[in-house]
Amino acid sequence: MSTAGQRLPEGPYDAVWASPGRVNLIGEHTDYNDGYVLPFALPHSTVVGGRRLDRPSWTVWSEQTGETVTFDGTQKVEGWAAYVAGVVWALREAGHDVPGAALAITSDVPSGAGLSSSAAIECAVLAVLLDLGGFDVPMAVRPRLAQRAENEYVGAPTGIMDQSASTLCRAGHALFLDCRSLATEQVPFDLAAQGLAILVVDSRAPHAHVTGEYAARRRDCEEAAKILDVPALRDVEPDGLQAALARLDDEVMRKRVRHVVTEDQRVLDTVAALRSGDARAVGPLMTASHSSMREDYEITVPEVDTAVSAALRAGAYGARMTGGGFGGCVLALVDAERCAAVEAAVREAFAEAGFTPPDAFVVTPAEGTHKIDYAG
Repeated sequence: MSTAGQRLPEGPYDAVWASPGRVNLIGEHTDYNDGYVLPFALPHSTVVGGRRLDRPSWTVWSEQTGETVTFDGTQKVEGWAAYVAGVVWALREAGHDVPGAALAITSDVPSGAGLSSSAAIECAVLAVLLDLGGFDVPMAVRPRLAQRAENEYVGAPTGIMDQSASTLCRAGHALFLDCRSLATEQVPFDLAAQGLAILVVDSRAPHAHVTGEYAARRRDCEEAAKILDVPALRDVEPDGLQAALARLDDEVMRKRVRHVVTEDQRVLDTVAALRSGDARAVGPLMTASHSSMREDYEITVPEVDTAVSAALRAGAYGARMTGGGFGGCVLALVDAERCAAVEAAVREAFAEAGFTPPDAFVVTPAEGTHKIDYAG
């Protein structure tokens, strides 16, 4: 059982499930453009324990806030509990007679760091409620339900990647996801066998998805697709990119399109490198991705740019911001024996810039949503 699960209050629980946070190895802001992404699950997870009630109401307690929120489905819930209420709403909208429940949530997924703490909550709550109701909903279908909770109830216009990663990832693998067809492939991602590691640097520069900036970029992409007369920017081929850009009058829109089209290709190139067993070749693709996010998508901030530059100077094969942007975390692909040195270099660069000291930790690909035998 995970460490987080040990912090649940005393039971009894009828069901306990865990869902992890995620990092996206590459493929940023491609998901809502029907493109490709390549996330993997973190060892950090959200654990939800649930007990069925004999009335149509839901009570949820959070270890992180110490708060208890109760709702009956007739009122709009705000704040952190909206992610729970949104799942109840999405299930009911899908025709499920969701049983009332008393839920307890604990998590060691860093909040506000771009590691999908919200998706981890949604997917774990979803698993518990489905278990309590005895509903037979395949894992492959669950990400859409959780995404609907976040899009339509919470109001965050995120794509399908976060919920897919939290639900479907497998230990030791990255999840290659086609966000149009929802086809998936578990791509082996055993860095230790090649003497490598992924160092995650939390810049401590918080970000929020429910802001105008994220939504504005999605609108830019959708408008560009209309002008280019394609279903989504995923349909612009790399060899047709220059011709497509020439059809767009707005320079900002051109930059957004260039990022999405080139980022999709970087995902495909990364998958090819991993399939061939050459993980080091992923490094330059990561760095190119970050440059594109900085110059064309304009979603980085000084803290993450500083972390990337410092990691590269210290010998990382590649580094990039991961997540929606405007803060959050950086991934660095490094020799395993160089993790401490790269972390020290980033800390020194942050100190020189006067930034809040970052947090850093090494991650290995973990398991997606899974049931826990809880004896507490």
